[in-house]
Amino acid sequence: MSDALESLVYSLVPRARQDERLKRQLIAHCEEILSSHIGQTAEKDIGHLADLIKRHLLQTNQSGSTTLRFTNLLSRLLDQPVLSRKHASLQFLYTLASSPASPPTSSFLPSLAPPPPTRPSSKTTTPIEPHPPPRPQRGKSKADLLREYRLRIGHPHIPEHLILRDTLYLLQGISGKYVQFSVTKDAEQNKELVFAEDPRYFVPPPMRALIHRLAEVGHLYQRVDAFVREREGRVGVGMIEQSLCHHLQTQLTEYYRLIAVLESQMSAAPRPDEPGRENGVGEDRAREEETGLTLKRLDVWIEDWRLRMRMMSVCVEGARDAQGGALVNLIHGYAENGDPFIRKFTNQLLEEVSKPFFATLHKWLFSGELYDPFSEFFVAVDPELAHLQYMQPSLQGPGQLASDGGFGGGDVEDTAEEHAGGLQLWEQKYQFRKEMLPAFVGETFGRKIFSTGKSLNFIRYSCHDSDWVATRERLSNTGGTLKYSDIVGLERSIDTAYQIASQRLFDVFFDKYKLLDHLSALKHYLLLGYGDFADQLMETLSPSLSRPANTLYRHNLTATLESALRSSNAQNDPPDVLRRLDARMLEYSHGEIGWDVFTLEYKVDAPIDTVLDPTAMMKYLKLFNHLWKVKRIESTLNTGWMRIAGGAKTFLRVPELDYDWHQIRLVMAEMIHFIRQVEAYCHLEVIECSWQDLHHFIQKKEGDLDGLIENHRAYLDRMVKKVLLLSPKAGREENLLNQVRDVFTMILNFREATDDLYNYCLTESARRDAEKDAARGVYTRIDTAEDRRYTAESLPSILSRVREYGAAFSERVQAIVQALATHPDLDCRFLGIRLSFSDFYKTKKEQQLRA
Repeated sequence: MSDALESLVYSLVPRARQDERLKRQLIAHCEEILSSHIGQTAEKDIGHLADLIKRHLLQTNQSGSTTLRFTNLLSRLLDQPVLSRKHASLQFLYTLASSPASPPTSSFLPSLAPPPPTRPSSKTTTPIEPHPPPRPQRGKSKADLLREYRLRIGHPHIPEHLILRDTLYLLQGISGKYVQFSVTKDAEQNKELVFAEDPRYFVPPPMRALIHRLAEVGHLYQRVDAFVREREGRVGVGMIEQSLCHHLQTQLTEYYRLIAVLESQMSAAPRPDEPGRENGVGEDRAREEETGLTLKRLDVWIEDWRLRMRMMSVCVEGARDAQGGALVNLIHGYAENGDPFIRKFTNQLLEEVSKPFFATLHKWLFSGELYDPFSEFFVAVDPELAHLQYMQPSLQGPGQLASDGGFGGGDVEDTAEEHAGGLQLWEQKYQFRKEMLPAFVGETFGRKIFSTGKSLNFIRYSCHDSDWVATRERLSNTGGTLKYSDIVGLERSIDTAYQIASQRLFDVFFDKYKLLDHLSALKHYLLLGYGDFADQLMETLSPSLSRPANTLYRHNLTATLESALRSSNAQNDPPDVLRRLDARMLEYSHGEIGWDVFTLEYKVDAPIDTVLDPTAMMKYLKLFNHLWKVKRIESTLNTGWMRIAGGAKTFLRVPELDYDWHQIRLVMAEMIHFIRQVEAYCHLEVIECSWQDLHHFIQKKEGDLDGLIENHRAYLDRMVKKVLLLSPKAGREENLLNQVRDVFTMILNFREATDDLYNYCLTESARRDAEKDAARGVYTRIDTAEDRRYTAESLPSILSRVREYGAAFSERVQAIVQALATHPDLDCRFLGIRLSFSDFYKTKKEQQLRA
């Protein structure tokens, strides 16, 4: 311990090396301090201790520069997390400084040059004396000699107090007397620093370099100040940019305060009258250099603001080409910096600048309202759709249509001129702008915010939710104050609001507006899921649809539809579902019959038209038309088969046609197998499997309305692609579908030819019975026009048609099976396997090739 104290005394007081009595006195004093209880009091008030130290410094130094320096050092000390006993350290230093025991030396601080030996003096100084006794006069220093030499040769350096005043002007962006900013700017809008030519003084290069360093702060200040003033005078400045200007102005105000303090320090410091002074005042100059403001001290004081000004200048330059979220994103890019000062300054700047962004975010996230007058948010509204509102079904009661409410009335009035469709407003009214999304939010959370606000807006203005107040109260309870410094809390609030809004929207759609009932109704009616209803409708409509299209009337079709509904289990469906079902005719051309133009229609209104939009309903109609044709072919083949089976006894009277009828039964069995496999494939493997996927998503109630729309579209697209056997090859999408429709046409032609053969057999059987009766003398037959139509001369043409259509059917189905074998869709390949599960068509093709 003694060796350490001795080394400390020698380093602080070199004179103690020669004065043994002084060394012992100082070591004893240090041991007394170490053995004391400094810093161990119960109360540790650093503020009171700092006031005591400032008061002591003011008593020892009237200029106040040491007090200002102590305040700066104290703030840095308090920011350091390494030291744990800061109060004890300050107490030790204060006790050491205010100790009454003092050696007979004038100062404990070592000088740059060793003092000359002095004679021992018994007189000692005390802190009560205002000035120490004058030192013995010593020789001139080298600096004084150099100053006198420069003055003698007429090349003196400029006094520092003169150039210091100009430097303070430069820090404020003002040109001084000796140093000025150039009027012209270079390509990067930078001003040059010009030193005025004065024959009396010379500015040395080191001083010029130091002034250039200090002038950089003034130049950056000019940029920042010019930007703030420009934005203050401009109309239409965004809120985020206004917040940036406000923070910059606050920083500039602190900068003004620092300049004022520095000017006061310069005004308080004494100034020399001439550049060189006599040796008698050398000690005053030395004391002035220790306490006054100099260029180097000014550079130290300005160093912190140099970094601040650089950051503010960078933000200002970036703000000229960016606004809103893009500006926040630009500033956030500087937060990921290894320099703690830049990171801290950027975080403080973002905390202030992002306040308007978070205010808009809070309103959008928790109420679904977009307040963004300057288009700074990453959610934008389409001005053409901003004034439109959703159709309001609540005016007629929930679940009712804006029509006559029955089957026999007219069409729904077109309201597209006054109102926009639900899907159009949902998808197009608000747009997601990725370029305005701040990086600290992220695209995933940005999409959630976008969906949450849209959902709340949809609940308010489309669904007219009566429980909206409760929903909003739950949201407000979960959402605290959103701010940049609490990113974790922001993400938690976004997730909670997203789940609440999505869950509420699902509840409104499926509980209030019964969306699942409507989806089931579309599957049961338009996709012919109700077999008894489809059979009943087919049976009752067949006679009417066989007539020309221009002889059909819609009220007859709707009456037949209502009869089919009441004759099947469909009558147990909710009345709201049955009221939406209607029968109508498509636009027809000359020569078309009812089968070509008949279709079922399911009417939807807002807000369920957001999911069941017109494009989706067109796909439902396309599927219905195809499945209706399949159902017609099946009904035609069933009727024909039963007719042939029932008329077997009649055919026995025409034994020469037994082989032809056998071939007809074989071809018809092949046709029935084909149509039943196609029908089973459409309903069991496509529609039911797709419905299971959609129903599973609905039961989970996860995601948002966009997810529901996307899943419903995938459900429809999958059915359209697989039911219609569409190919992904461009230009050849409907090749297989056209071949299947050709097969349907051949089946109808074959049925017509077999009907003609059946009628011929009936006519021929009746004629042969009449001949037998005539041989007995009984005349029981009268020739009719039909008898003359089906004569022996017409039989070859009828048989030719039957064979032609049967052979064409087999060839076309063979081509379809071959095309399905190479289809990219796996389900379509399985359909080809089911159509030729025993390689029937493959064997038949090989036989044809061998023949």
